[in-house]
Amino acid sequence: MEGSRPRPGGGAAPVARNSMDYSLAALKLFGSQLAGATEAPSSEGSSQAQMLYGIRFQRAWLQGVIVLADYSGGAGLLLVDDGSCVAELTLKGKDAEGQPWRKGMYIMVIGSYVAKASLPHANRPVIKVHKLVDLSAQPDREAMWYMEVAEAYNFFYLQFSAASSHS
Repeated sequence: MEGSRPRPGGGAAPVARNSMDYSLAALKLFGSQLAGATEAPSSEGSSQAQMLYGIRFQRAWLQGVIVLADYSGGAGLLLVDDGSCVAELTLKGKDAEGQPWRKGMYIMVIGSYVAKASLPHANRPVIKVHKLVDLSAQPDREAMWYMEVAEAYNFFYLQFSAASSHS
């Protein structure tokens, strides 16, 4: 059943609506591509999700340079420029503790795409951080990222997009 998780005793437990469904891929993309995301049709037992290139998703995977790090108010707000747009990253208080993330760092982020808070309010996508990694010490990080996004688009997203348009 879509949106289910196996239970230790067998069978499937329905995923609560609005919870994270980790069976859905985290799409590798540029922040500007999120402007094309639409709300995915809901079905019984499935969690809330978005659609992009015919793929149901909840999480986005971006990389870029931190252009602002603000830890006022106990939580964290990072603005990250990925070369296509500036994305807003929100960190929970415990993730912002120690404040290791600072302006100029090149980072990789995976997090839930918050569609309702994105684009209209500040013309930028909003990502609630699940994983954040400093890649500043990796010399080819940016060039490799551009290749990874192009590869994901060509090998996965393009074929899903074509298949969904022929249905």
